[in-house]
Amino acid sequence: MTKRPLCFLCFLMVLGLGIMNFAGIPLLGGNPLPVTVQDWIEAHPGSVICGEVEQYENTEFSQSVYLKKTYLIHQSKKFPIENVRIFLKKEEDLKPGMRILVKGTLKRVEGPANPGGFDSQHFYACRHIYYFMKNAVLQKKTAVYSGYRQLLLEIKESCRQILKEAAGKDAPVFCAMTLGDKQELDPETQMRYQLAGIIHILAISGLHISILGMGLYNLLKKMGLGIWPAGIFSLGVMLQYGIMTGGSVSTMRAVTMFLIAMGARITGRIYDMMSALSVTAMMILVESPAYLLDSGFLLSFGCVLGMGLAAEKICALAGAEKKWIKALVSPIALQLVTLPVMLKFFGEVSIAGFILNLLVLPSVGVVLTGGMAALLLGILSIPAAKLVILPARVLLLFYEYLCSLAGRSGWSTWIGGEPEIWQILVYYGFLIIVLFMGQYIKEPMRREQEAGMKSELSSRDKRIPGKIQRKLRTVRAAAGALMITGILILGFHPAGDLKVTCLDVGQGDGILVETPDNHHFLIDGGSSSQSDLGRYCLLPALKSQGISYLDGLFISHTDKDHISGAKELLEYMGNGLTTIRAGYLVLPSWAEKPEAWEELSDAAQKAGIKIVTGKKGDELHCGLVSFSILWPEKNATGKDVNEEAMVMELSFGEFQMLFTGDIGADTEKKLLASGILKDVDCLKVGHHGSRYSTTEAFLEKIKPELAIISCSSTNTYGHPSPETVERLEAAGSQVEYTMKNGAITVETDGKKLKIYRFRRD
Repeated sequence: MTKRPLCFLCFLMVLGLGIMNFAGIPLLGGNPLPVTVQDWIEAHPGSVICGEVEQYENTEFSQSVYLKKTYLIHQSKKFPIENVRIFLKKEEDLKPGMRILVKGTLKRVEGPANPGGFDSQHFYACRHIYYFMKNAVLQKKTAVYSGYRQLLLEIKESCRQILKEAAGKDAPVFCAMTLGDKQELDPETQMRYQLAGIIHILAISGLHISILGMGLYNLLKKMGLGIWPAGIFSLGVMLQYGIMTGGSVSTMRAVTMFLIAMGARITGRIYDMMSALSVTAMMILVESPAYLLDSGFLLSFGCVLGMGLAAEKICALAGAEKKWIKALVSPIALQLVTLPVMLKFFGEVSIAGFILNLLVLPSVGVVLTGGMAALLLGILSIPAAKLVILPARVLLLFYEYLCSLAGRSGWSTWIGGEPEIWQILVYYGFLIIVLFMGQYIKEPMRREQEAGMKSELSSRDKRIPGKIQRKLRTVRAAAGALMITGILILGFHPAGDLKVTCLDVGQGDGILVETPDNHHFLIDGGSSSQSDLGRYCLLPALKSQGISYLDGLFISHTDKDHISGAKELLEYMGNGLTTIRAGYLVLPSWAEKPEAWEELSDAAQKAGIKIVTGKKGDELHCGLVSFSILWPEKNATGKDVNEEAMVMELSFGEFQMLFTGDIGADTEKKLLASGILKDVDCLKVGHHGSRYSTTEAFLEKIKPELAIISCSSTNTYGHPSPETVERLEAAGSQVEYTMKNGAITVETDGKKLKIYRFRRD
């Protein structure tokens, strides 16, 4: 550190920001508007803002525009609001640099509502965006705009069109790799690459910048240009390239480090990667301290840190001396450094990636070069572009094959769950000790090299006294034991009480049950207001809890708002897009099975999941927890899926919870008449709080201490009904809402009841 003052300064900065965050001083910039103005925005749906167009993109449903230097017009006053993302109702002819006046619904960017959910609030706060404007209508625009920025956008669009013509169906992958544009990238492709642990090749990173930047610099040198003109031209091109490709944190890091490296080469100075990394980190954190807790920032810098600081020491511990052996071992160092970050933000780590990256990384340069060559040749001739990109497309087929192999295996990822802070600190403590051990082994090897001993490691070991050999073996064994212990601690999840989590799925139901003896069940999983529920809600929730196996998946009935995400989950299992597996799919026993019932059954069979039908009187015992099916009756037809939905009671010790699907008053009367209802501690309110459910007589019988309502705040059905809420409160129930507080978790030891609300803002 004494030889690297910039590294020490960066360390102090990161440490200071970390202490501030743990002390309760948030790294987020906070809402830039006064409280009175915030209250006014909440009370008035229509707001008027004015800002400068930074960039825009056309989505399937609207035109998305990013504004900077924005202010809110309120009562003839202007309030700075920093950056805003707006969604225009119709496509407008906009250009970067234009100032526009728009009116629409201004809403604060919300944080995650479920475990493992993407933190939009933090992501956008890093970019100084605190508000979205929905249903925006353009009022005015200036004629003045930035010709330079518009030119970059037009160049990017032209490049996108060339790749579409030259690469055909592979164009979205090439657009992602060369232009940083993932708009048209198939979600299934992204999931396959992520599962295989090679998703990083689809993002602009240091690998891409070094290949393109140094390739351009060397080409110019071979053409006869000197160091200064070749270097300055390369610097300028890569800077514009970084701006054009969107300026993600990984791109910013890579471009800045390239600029420093090229500057050192031009001026004849020594380039120190760790010092360059420190300068880059400080520049980004000064602009936005919130990046310190951003997954992209941590992974991008963590990989470089692993390569520059940990790789040599891990290689020394592994006894790797030859270049090809080092090439095999070095990626392990990167994985070890970033392991807690991957688990913290994604709940899983690709095991297949350790192997597949060894096959993929050496050839990525060919794919990237092929894409860039196609862009250049495509200006003159599309047929020539098709020809030059052909080897790259063949390699993409090879990548897809590798991804398919990873998907078909059940071991391609480790779902370790989201670790606690203490687990992360303990792990990094062990890793630091291991790196010191690596340095201890590295020093005698370095001294031997300086003495001119160039024999193989096995030969060297023979020259080293037996006492020293034993000491080295002991150090290596201890380092291995420490690292294994650290990983086990990182993935440790102690057995606890029964947890029932009602996920915030919008207008729908999705309930996760975790038993004390490590069994897991999912009751429903659907939404009529959120798309891709399986990918963006159910999978992240399961991964964040370290759940790789569902003992059972219960479906109360086959309406979309109860099965859409569950069906996606089954399809992901069957298509090898997740390593999560399930034992049983429990469907209601109906004589006439609707199409949705059959589709669920087919998806489960493809995934190798056993199909079970549930009816009144059936029971499932799983350790200390049991499920009793109270409805439908044995002769149920399935014509009315709501009234013949599967009703279940969960029992654990003295705790009972009732799940009622979407049954209405008619079925409630039948259940009352059957005499099988009893007092329960918790009620999952039927039909999202509809006024046609949860009758007074029903509540009088079950007397729930806690009632949970799952619905969307923007639903058009009037859920939850004020009448239903009044009946619940009159019955003495504490009412909780997913639409207000996100996921609601009920935790119990069989006697006492605890309630946790995921969203606290």
